[in-house]
Amino acid sequence: MFNRFLDYVEIRTKITSTFTFFMTIALLLYQKRTIDWKLSLLFFASMFLFDLTTTAINNYIDSKGNGQKLPFDRKTALILVYVLLGLSILTGLLLAWFTDIVILIAGGFCFLCGILYTYGPVPISRQPLGEVLSGAFYGILIPFILFYINAPKGTYVLLSLNFNTVSFTLQVVPILSLLIYSVIPFCVTANIMLANNICDMEKDILVKRHTLPYYIGRKSALVLFALLYYMTYAAVIVMVIVKILSPVCLLSLLTIIAVQGNINKFNKKQEKSTTFILSIRNFIIIMGSNGILIFLSSFLR
Repeated sequence: MFNRFLDYVEIRTKITSTFTFFMTIALLLYQKRTIDWKLSLLFFASMFLFDLTTTAINNYIDSKGNGQKLPFDRKTALILVYVLLGLSILTGLLLAWFTDIVILIAGGFCFLCGILYTYGPVPISRQPLGEVLSGAFYGILIPFILFYINAPKGTYVLLSLNFNTVSFTLQVVPILSLLIYSVIPFCVTANIMLANNICDMEKDILVKRHTLPYYIGRKSALVLFALLYYMTYAAVIVMVIVKILSPVCLLSLLTIIAVQGNINKFNKKQEKSTTFILSIRNFIIIMGSNGILIFLSSFLR
């Protein structure tokens, strides 16, 4: 039963959210921030549960049209979707209760995008937006929420509402620092989606699923695939220069040798069963090396 559940929610794919979470925690430690572990772990629970939920929704809906066999009968599979969704909403609302309306809005946007990815009249998965939204959800919103709940009020944004006025203040420098940091998880997460869509390009066209590679072409998609990885290395260099990261993190640049090798292999053949895994490996190499080096830097500062 439990193994079937893990298969249903594709537990092996949850590296995108967990790696981003722990890499951001490492950066908070490096910056000597005071981490509110109660709020951070509550956010992790909500984030992880909703990650499971979106995968379950995706598999449940896809099984209607492609004949995919679910690990459970359809009634049980649907009940599990509702249970996971309910738990993720509950933990998300608790987090918003302990924080403020900014987290409620950010969390609500995450939930909306996750559900509309597969569900709705025009699912996001059938549009050329999947790479951008998956990158934004995992690469920007997860770090933003973690930084926000572990910083003094007003460090990043300040929103106040009453019956007469709406006041919104954006702190430009902290937000720019966050966006530069987010380049790494954004790009490697988007590339998992991009690799998937390149591999499925012909199949997707047959079912009128027009993803980004359909619009820009396979050749341009492969160029973009490589550029997104190069952007992560450029981001590391910039962050060291502006002192967001320690110079120790420049050691992560050495991983470009392995990453480039995987890019070359993927350029030669784009096949779901054999080369799609290369995007997962590059994700682990880049996120893992940066996360470990950022964490080690916290002891050297």
